[in-house]
Parts: sequence; C-alpha cells; structure tokens
Amino acid sequence: MGFVPLLLISLLSTLVISSMAQPRTIKIGALFTYNSTIGRSAKAAIEMAMADVNADPRVLNGSHLDVIMQDTNCSGFLGTIEALQLMENEVVAILGPQSSEIAHIVANVANELNVPLLSFAATDPTLSSLQYRPFFLRTTQSDQFQMTAIADIVSYFGWREVVSIFTDNDYGRGGTVSLGDALNGKRMKITYKAAIPPGANQDKINDALVQVNLMESRVYVVHVNPDSGLEIFRAAKNLGMMGNGYVWIVTDWLAAVLDSYLQPGSEIMDVIQGVLVLRQHVADSNLKRSFVSRWNKVNAGIGLNIYGLYAYDSVWLTAYAIDRFLREGDNIAFSSDSKLNNSTGSAINLSSLRQFDGGEKMLKQILNTKFVGVTGDVQFGQDQNLIHPAYEILNIAGTGLRQIGFWSNHSGLSTAAPEKVYNKTVNSSNANHQLYSVIWPGQITDTPRGWVFPNNGKILKIGVPYRASYKEFLTKDNSPDGVQGYCIDVFKAAINLLPYPVPYKFILFGDGKENPNYNELVQNVANNVFSAAVGDIAITTNRTRIVDFTQPYTESGLVIVAPVKERDSNAWAFLKPFTVEMWGIMGLFFLFVGAVVWILEHRTNTEFRGPPRQQLITICWFSFSTMFFAHRENTVSTLGRFVLLVWLFVVLILTQSYTASLTSMLTVQQLSTGIQGLDSLRSIPDPIGYQVGSFARNYLIEELDIPESRLVQLDTPEDYARMLDLGPKNGGVAAVVDELPYIESFLSNNCKFQIVGQEFTKSGWGFAFPRDSPLAMDLSTAILTLSENGDLQRIHDKWLTRTSCDTQGETEIDSNRLSIGSFSGLFLICGVACIIALLIFALRILCQYSKYSSQVVEENVEENVQLPVMERSVRRPTRLTSIKDLLSFVDKKEEDIKSVMKRKSSDKDKSHRTDPCSEGGSVSPT
Repeated sequence: MGFVPLLLISLLSTLVISSMAQPRTIKIGALFTYNSTIGRSAKAAIEMAMADVNADPRVLNGSHLDVIMQDTNCSGFLGTIEALQLMENEVVAILGPQSSEIAHIVANVANELNVPLLSFAATDPTLSSLQYRPFFLRTTQSDQFQMTAIADIVSYFGWREVVSIFTDNDYGRGGTVSLGDALNGKRMKITYKAAIPPGANQDKINDALVQVNLMESRVYVVHVNPDSGLEIFRAAKNLGMMGNGYVWIVTDWLAAVLDSYLQPGSEIMDVIQGVLVLRQHVADSNLKRSFVSRWNKVNAGIGLNIYGLYAYDSVWLTAYAIDRFLREGDNIAFSSDSKLNNSTGSAINLSSLRQFDGGEKMLKQILNTKFVGVTGDVQFGQDQNLIHPAYEILNIAGTGLRQIGFWSNHSGLSTAAPEKVYNKTVNSSNANHQLYSVIWPGQITDTPRGWVFPNNGKILKIGVPYRASYKEFLTKDNSPDGVQGYCIDVFKAAINLLPYPVPYKFILFGDGKENPNYNELVQNVANNVFSAAVGDIAITTNRTRIVDFTQPYTESGLVIVAPVKERDSNAWAFLKPFTVEMWGIMGLFFLFVGAVVWILEHRTNTEFRGPPRQQLITICWFSFSTMFFAHRENTVSTLGRFVLLVWLFVVLILTQSYTASLTSMLTVQQLSTGIQGLDSLRSIPDPIGYQVGSFARNYLIEELDIPESRLVQLDTPEDYARMLDLGPKNGGVAAVVDELPYIESFLSNNCKFQIVGQEFTKSGWGFAFPRDSPLAMDLSTAILTLSENGDLQRIHDKWLTRTSCDTQGETEIDSNRLSIGSFSGLFLICGVACIIALLIFALRILCQYSKYSSQVVEENVEENVQLPVMERSVRRPTRLTSIKDLLSFVDKKEEDIKSVMKRKSSDKDKSHRTDPCSEGGSVSPT
C-alpha cells in the first residue's frame, strides 16, 4: 500500500473521530416557572445568553447550544415531572430549578444520573448540605449569607429580638432556621415565627399578622415568595403596622419584585415606605451596562432583576465548561442505569432515564471554570458556593430606593462597595460597622426601640419572695397589689417611668413561715414560670448566667457581725493609751534630752552648776517637768534653746495624743471581739450563722471553703441576737454572715453587736428577667433616673431610716493603743536635733581648748627662761593633754575661761612692748 492511500485513511479516521467528539447540537435543560417574577426575567436572560453563546465562534467550536426549557408552574409535583422529562432528553446540565422545594427532589435525581444541576434561584441554605452534593450547584448566593447580613443589621441597631414572617415551605423554613442560627451567634433570637402557607389568601395573611402584632417585638424579618409578598404589606398597611415604632427587614425577594417593574407604581411604593430591603450586590461594570442596554432594547416591558443576571451567567458558565470538556477530548455519551431498569412491571418508564457518562468530568470543569460575567467574577469556592457574597442594603423612601450601605462576608456592614475592599485588610467587628441614616416607617429618622409591651392580653407574672423576716424590705399586705415594702416601691417607681404601660401582677413565692430559696426563685424566672422576679435579690455570678438583671437599685455585700462586750475600767486605765514600749521610749528620751540640755547649759548657766548630787537632781527634774511645761530653769545658750524647742514640740504632740486617747477610753463605750475580720472567721472552728434563703451559705462553702458543719441556719433577727448572745460555747454562734442591708436593719435595734472587718463581697440588689428581655434594659434606665433625681434615696429613707444606735454601732469604738510606730518620726527628729547640737558644742569646746592649751604652754616657756640654768633642766613645760584636763576644762565656767584667756593675752602684749630685744621695741634716751 502506498503513502497516499495511508495518508487518506489517516485523515478520514481523524475526521470521523472529530465528528464523534464534537456534536452538532449540545442540549442543556432549564427548569423554572415561566409566569413568575423570577421566571419572566430568567427566561429572557437565558434566551439572550443562548443566542450570544451560539454567535461566539470561540466557544463550543461550532456546536450549537440548545436550551430545553420546562415550565414548573409553581408546582413541586409538576416540577419534578418536568425535571425527569428533561433527563430523558439526555441533557448534559440543567439550569435550575427555580424552587428550593423542587431542588431538594431533583438534586437526588441529578446525583443518580450524574447530571450537573446549576440553580440560579434556589437559595435555601439546606441545599448546601452533603446530601445534595456533588451535582447540585448554586449559581446564586445562599440565604445563609443573607441571614448573616440581617443578623448584623439587627445587632447594629441594638435590637435583640425579631419576629420571622416566612412562607411555610422549604425555602421559607430553611431561611428562617439560618436566621435563627445567625441571631443566636450574636446573643439575639427569633421570638415568634409566623408561617404563611404558600398561596395563602388575604384572610390567612391577615390572621397571621394579627398574631404577629400581639408580640412584643416590632422588628419583622419577611422571607416569602416574590409573587405573593406584596400582599403581606398591603395587609400590614391596613392593620396599621407600617407606622411609627415598626421595623421591617425584607430579604432580596422584594428587590427582585421592584426591579421587575420598569417603574413601580405609587400603590406599591406606598405600602412599603420605610422598609429595609436586601439585594444581592453586582458590581457596576462595562459588561453589565452593555447587557442592560441590550436588554432594554430586546425585552421591552420586562424588568431585569438580579436573578435574570445570574441566569445569563449560568448559561455562559455551562457553555465554558462544555467547551473545556470537549477540548480535552471527552465525549458526550449516556448509558443505561441498572438501578432504573423496570423490573416491577410499573407503567413508569424509568429505564428511559440514562446516566451521563462524563458527568463527573463535566462537574469538575464547571467547578474549575472562572470568568468575568455580568454579575462580576464567576468562580466557585471550596464549599461549592460562589465567592464574594455581598448584598446591598436599601431603604425605601418616597418613590425610590436609598442605598444606605453594603454587607459582605469580608467587611461586614460598610458604606464602601465590597469590591473596593476585597484586597484590603478590614476589621469586620461590630464596632466598625457603618451604615447611612435610615428613614423608618412613619417617616421618622430616630431608630425605633424595636419592641413594645405585648398587646396579647397577657400580663407579667412577677414572682415576689414571701419573707418571714426583715419585712420592711418586702412583705404581704391587704393592698390591691398584695405586697408592700422598699423593693416594691422601687419597682413601681421604675415602672411608672417607662414610656409604655406594663400590666403586671405580683405572685408570692414561698409560704411566709421561712424565707424562700432565692436561687429557686431566679431559676423559675429562667424557666419562664415567672415573667420576672422583684425583691431583695442579690446579683451573683451564678444567677447572671441564667437571667438578666436590671441595674442594681441598692448596694449589697456580705459582712460579719459579732458579739461585743463592754470593757471595765481599772486602777491602771491611765496607762492604756500608750503601749509598754512607748512608755519606755518616752522615759529614755526624757532623760536623754535632759542630759543633753544639761551638757549644753552647764558651762554658761549657773542653774545647771553645783555639786554632783544637785546637778543629777537638776537633770531629772528638768527632764520630766517639761512634760507639763513646768520647768523653772532658764536656758541661756543658743543650742540649749534649740534642743528645748524641738523637745517641747514633741512633748506637745505626745500629751495631746495621750489626752485624746485616754478621753476616748474613759468616755466612749469600749467594744471587743474575738473575731476581727474574714481571716479570723475562717481560722476559728466556731459555728457561723447565716440567713435562710440567702446566697451567703453557698458563698461560704464554695468560695471560702468553710465546712458546711459550721453553718447554722437562722430565720429572724431575734434568732441572730439570741444565738450571738449564747456564743459558740453555749450552743450559739460566734458570728453571723449576711448582706449589708439586713445587718444595718438588725444593728439599728441591737447595739450589743457590731460589724467587724470589711465588706468582703461587692454586689447589689436587682430585678431578674429572662435572658435578653428588653424590659430589663428599660427598667435599668428608669432606675438610673430614679437615682439621679433623688427618688431612690427618698424611698430608701421612707423604709430604712436608721436610728442613732445604729450609727453608734457602726463607728470604730475600740481605739488602738498608741505605739512607737505612731511617733517614730517625732523621736527621730528630736534625736537628730540633739546629736547636731552636741556636735556643734563639741567643736566649740575643742576650739576653745586648743587656744587655751597653747597659751598655757607659752606661759610655761617664759617662766622657764627666767630661772637659773641649773633649774631649767629640771623643770619641763607642762601640756594639758590628758582626758582629765579636758574634762576639767569642760567643767569650768565659760566666763572664767574667757577671762583667763583675755588676761593672758593682754600680759603678752605688754611684755612685747617693754622688751628691748623684741622686734619693734623702743629704748629710752640717756
């Protein structure tokens, strides 16, 4: 065989393989409801996309793309049948379905037949579960992101509860569940779910909204089908639910409805004034503007909504994936599925459904396809969702929509377009969220409170502890409320400050024979047995974990009360102000200062001279007489006066302190106790009393590790007094631990007891409400107002006015004895002054002694010169160098020393004038 025939055979086989790999027509399906808000826009968009793909020679290499559309007619049953019919046509992918309900069913069929399902409108978050993967893909955004955006909006405006109004189908329920999860993550919640049946008439919608209006929350999230959603707002308008105080947040279905109109009529805009609506964000681009321009020319009278844009890009996404699939040499082929063989004799011909052999490769190509479409970057993430979910937040006001901000999973709420910050590091915490101002329903700009007291005929059931003691705080009476007391008056005053009426009734908790358990009362609030609890309820850490408390209306903390006894005076009571050490130091300083003054005055003051015995008596007398400022000796030297001045200042302080302390001891009742505070309470093994029902018991056991066996339960103030009087040795208690308000009331009538140590917990009393109750926040504001205007103090004085005995009991009666530490500074100053004076005195003495000694030496030399030679060798100059001579010098009167030195100086001058040999001497003439 020659070369030419071989070449012809090779070309022929290549053409045959090429014709097999590149089909003339490639079929994909589309499943949606033609006559619907989404369907009308999607149908026109799919037709435009199909024409654009077939007109582009760069895609599909000449193959014709055929989109087979099926109308589901808003029916789950018909939609399923239509999907099966599309499968019979051997389509390589299906666009849709539009309905989440149909998607739940068809996704299972797609997984069985390996046909990728690309839904541009099924937003139910539950479709993202592994059950519907891998062949179900969403070419729009999941409602999970939309509900996260709504939760951020609710949090941004400070609301904590919402009501969800939703269509009772897979789409509505799935979105509501996702909303609840998003709110719970921010400590918010859905308080009521209003399910509206699909296709509900006006009466059913009215009934549902009437129930919604009875709820306390005024923040409504509406997540319904686009084709019937406006009926809800028409009904709300008629029911007066579009006025002041209401908040309506609507998912993106409303934006799709409004975008589907070329110009929404005034009748539509009037019923949705003040509404916040979300719309999936599509960045502005030349490609989008060009497409919109073409749309307006081709599809006159049909509005373009966001789902039309996603449908258009879905066609292109499929076309690009098919093109890559074919270019890599894969074939479009189908084969029978053994699981679908009709072996039961059923009339349903399931065997006509054929499995797409290249389905997995086609799915891979779809997931890996990246391109820029009219919706922006089209690309799947690892979770098989489109990247960069973002929403526009719109406010309906007047005849149009105001854009107040954006939400994206990258930046949260922001006034900047998401595409501008995708490549930047952004802090998406709630503190950095930003939105423009909103015009709310009723044409108001102030943010609504978001809730009102429920108008459903229910009244608050207020649990009130039925106390057996300390009834000034709270007790049962015969008034219409059935209770009275300090806590009740505070609650009523706060309720009266609220800008809305709050119906309530008090329900006693306990039997009145003994104080109830307050932890059980708080738990009943958490379990919704009571709507709230009002009373002397301490705010503790464990309680705040299950309920919300208002702002504390009074301070409270645990304190220790112990018995005290009067100290009897005795013959030596006058020594008590100073400690033994203090008396000893004072005596030594009196003698020391007396000795210093004697030394300084001895040479100059005749009153400090005389025989040794007299001088010793003078020192002692002078020292101790300064205590009473009765010293009769005058000081004449400067240094003596300086030391005496400092010492008299010290004596003044000592005498005044002694007088004050002794006066206090002799005139004020003296109290003493073996327990001085918390440390001594823990260290001793004696019994400790506590009030029944108080949190003090748990605190002593859990926080202070005090054995339960040491704790004694007490019911009334009389029990307190009786057990404290008995004492631990006679079956009583060593101390009582209770909250400060109770102890203040107890001490007002029992002066024999006293608070010892410091308050060792810091808390307060508040009113308890269920978690996230908005009433707790409003009452907190009211309590602060009561505090600021003085009403809270007036209520306190009305019920809890203390007596003088209570005031005396609170003072520190037992004065501490004065010790050295209290006066160490004074003694230091005095000691330093004495030492300085002695040093100066010593320097003066040494200087004088030096001059005096030198004159004596000179005098001895002169006398030795005048003696015969033989005598000179015998007599030696005398030196005053011994200690004895120095002491003798110091003992001499300074006046005598100066006189001697002056006389010798004058004699020396005369000898110099008469000596003829002396320098400068004169000789008389002869």
